[in-house]
Amino acid sequence: MGQHYDVMVIGAGPGGYVAAIRAAKLGLHVAVVEEDRAGGTCLNRGCIPAKAMIHAAETYRSAREADQFGVETGRVSFDYGKILAYKEETTDALVQGVEQLLAGNGVDRLAGKGTLLAGKKVRVTTEEKEEVYAADHIILAAGSKPLLLPIPGMDLPGVLTSDGLFRLQECPESLAIIGGGVISVEFATAFAGLGTKVTILEALPRLVPNLDKEISQNLKMILKKRGVDIHTSASVQEVAEEDGRYVLRFTEKEKEQEVSARYVLCAVGRVPNTEGLFAEDALPDMERGRVLVDEKFETSIPGVYAIGDLIFGMQLAHTASAQGTVVAEHLAGRSASVDLSVVPSCVYTDPEIASVGLTEEAAKEQGIPVRVGKFIMSANGKSLISREERGFVKILAAEESGVILGAQMMCARATDMIGELATAVANGLTAKQLLRGMRAHPTYNEGVGEALEELEGGAVHVVPRRKR
Repeated sequence: MGQHYDVMVIGAGPGGYVAAIRAAKLGLHVAVVEEDRAGGTCLNRGCIPAKAMIHAAETYRSAREADQFGVETGRVSFDYGKILAYKEETTDALVQGVEQLLAGNGVDRLAGKGTLLAGKKVRVTTEEKEEVYAADHIILAAGSKPLLLPIPGMDLPGVLTSDGLFRLQECPESLAIIGGGVISVEFATAFAGLGTKVTILEALPRLVPNLDKEISQNLKMILKKRGVDIHTSASVQEVAEEDGRYVLRFTEKEKEQEVSARYVLCAVGRVPNTEGLFAEDALPDMERGRVLVDEKFETSIPGVYAIGDLIFGMQLAHTASAQGTVVAEHLAGRSASVDLSVVPSCVYTDPEIASVGLTEEAAKEQGIPVRVGKFIMSANGKSLISREERGFVKILAAEESGVILGAQMMCARATDMIGELATAVANGLTAKQLLRGMRAHPTYNEGVGEALEELEGGAVHVVPRRKR
């Protein structure tokens, strides 16, 4: 039997490593079990490498379009091998940073596959040995893996998940993406920016269907302008290999169609990574493959908690980190420092997309009276300077009180600016309270101030509607 810990965490992704470090900072004796590198999917195969690819593609596109600013660059090209090296360097630096944080905070790092055993024990298995440890509390943070659709042809070699796409050593000349959610549109942005012919097949009537309808419409228009072929309400029936390419047969509005590409990306979501996570006598209550937890994230097994992609809720790195923080604070006898009901959602397309709280559609469905302030970013000085695509900032407030209930943005730096609105929603701030803070000029963030002013009926840079 190995050591006994106050807390053991299985998984060192954004939820697990944050929970471990927070618990250690609060004085608990902590170990984290991880069979791969620290950082989980986010750092190694998800958020960070994807955003690095997007940044490289945006830099390439900016160089090609530099003449609009009077900058002559001549012939512009890219070296895909160097882009991959840059991606790996970025990932490696962040992984090393997480490893240093774990060590610096006194968290024991146990390398191997972690399996929950009965009696609040964890078996750690490597190729050479296995050892069993015990803990007062165990946090399950094993994350998720890509979901493959149960249709013919998904086992063909050119049908990839995001993991496989990152392993390609050459930029694909064409790529068909099944799914039109966040992962899909981000990869479409990156590869279309590098010249890949991209086709998106989405089963629902619009892209990123969980976001504001206006955002979906604008994003579709911008992606199509950049050469992305988009099919919505498209149900893929099968994938077949023909002459070194892959043909996707699908039904769109009751009409049978097909499209071919060199590679296919399945980007229809992720499923909990529970394989080998539980011994037979240590299986918590589950539903549709997800671990069930109470309001404190405790499973049906006392002393065992689950966070992140293992449970129901938004599958986001920052959601897992916040949940990990709250669980660690609970185990240390502290009150929660984060409001888990307010979750910002970010999409790293170009322009960026960010949302938090209620949308207009949700407010209408729930019968909540709201006032809406909207500012079109084409009137924003910084957006004009950088020649951004048409975007907007929209803010919703309760009709009577003026308390901010939600915000949606589609513009440059939206993913950075949404934090201000998330803070407002979490703390019940009003539009008037937010307007007391002066915003610098020229900045993209002035758009937030303009939307707030419009909400209050007095935006300076918005042409008033003429009364009939």
